[in-house]
Amino acid sequence: MTKTLVGAPDQQPRKKKTPKLRDGVMKRGTTWSYVIRVRDPETGESKPRWVGGFVTEDDAKAARDEARVKARRGEYVDRSTITVREYLDEWFEAHAVEIKPKTLADYRHMITRYIKPNIGTLRLQAVRASTITKLYRDLMAGGGKNGRPLSSRTVDYVHAILRKAFRDAVNVDELLSSSPVEKAKRPRREIREPGTVWTAEQLKAFLRYSRDHRLWSFFHLAAYTGARRGELLHLRWSDVDLDAKQLVIRGSASFIDGARIEGTTKSDRKRIVSLDDGTVTVLRNQHKMQAADKLKVGPEWRGGGDYVFTTGWGEPVHPDTLSSLFPILTKRYNKAHPDDLLPHARLHDLRHVHATTLLLAGVPVHVVAARLGHADPSITLRVYAHVIRAAEASAADIFAQSINGQEPGVAALLARSRDCPDKCKGPLQDVPGGGP
Repeated sequence: MTKTLVGAPDQQPRKKKTPKLRDGVMKRGTTWSYVIRVRDPETGESKPRWVGGFVTEDDAKAARDEARVKARRGEYVDRSTITVREYLDEWFEAHAVEIKPKTLADYRHMITRYIKPNIGTLRLQAVRASTITKLYRDLMAGGGKNGRPLSSRTVDYVHAILRKAFRDAVNVDELLSSSPVEKAKRPRREIREPGTVWTAEQLKAFLRYSRDHRLWSFFHLAAYTGARRGELLHLRWSDVDLDAKQLVIRGSASFIDGARIEGTTKSDRKRIVSLDDGTVTVLRNQHKMQAADKLKVGPEWRGGGDYVFTTGWGEPVHPDTLSSLFPILTKRYNKAHPDDLLPHARLHDLRHVHATTLLLAGVPVHVVAARLGHADPSITLRVYAHVIRAAEASAADIFAQSINGQEPGVAALLARSRDCPDKCKGPLQDVPGGGP
């Protein structure tokens, strides 16, 4: 017995259409996908790679064409859903062992505070140069606390972190074919020169006033060597040679999450710093004071690291103690000397006083750079450009005075150039003191 269909005789069940693949592109569901063949670099076999999620057919075709070009060049990267937040977490853990603890803490703060809240949820492979450019622009406009603008220096730091991370995403993890950070437009860099620092007389006045404080020798050494706070807190007596009048800067100390951390110097190199006779005396007195403290405390002495600067109990001095104490002593001085006020300054400005004084005295830039521990003299030139410009302003007068004063070597050179312009050989060959 034949069954008849209910309804109109010409209505038959429609067959479900099968999506057709046309030149590597097809519609699957509500979105479009493409497929390309990619050669496995290890096996050499060609395998299909499907990529979907495109809204329109044209979007899928454009992505297909780009993928084909990259596949031919061997630059094709498999599709990944990992987000910026997820990748940075993995990247941070993978590189924790090779980054200095203090730098690592700074990285964590920058990533947590400025990067994750803004682009953390984006897929890593979806980040474009325009995405990074917008991030910088937004941070400059209101990325700080309570919506305040961030300085270009902070944005530069964010850029440095992203550049490192995305380079590794390209070269190490092979999640990207190129880094969008390299093409992003960075904000105009503000070259910040050190602010007004104390004169030599102001420095002497401060050191005279604070001489009775047990940490006075630290401020003296900071001013007379130009060493950084962490470098002096890392200093051991074994690194000090008072007979040779020098000390060796080997590392730096800081506190991170309540724990004392020691590492290398900022440039990863040790340096030898010469000492003047007065500073040698200061350090001898510091050693005597420390020995007296140890004798007074007795068995309770907590010093076991041979540190030059310790508390009365022998423990290493905390960096924040010194940074907080410096402005306190400055305010006390100003209160005691209302007619001779010291300008506001930070502890780090003692380093600037040291560098500025040397440069204005005519000490060569490369010598100052070595003393400060700058990895390259160009850093000194950039940071203290204003001081060098001030010294250059008098260069014309110095030259004129040398010529007009007819110093022996210069006078002889001028005489020879007038008397035998055709017969003379190299102008510096026969002048006393001449030559390179």
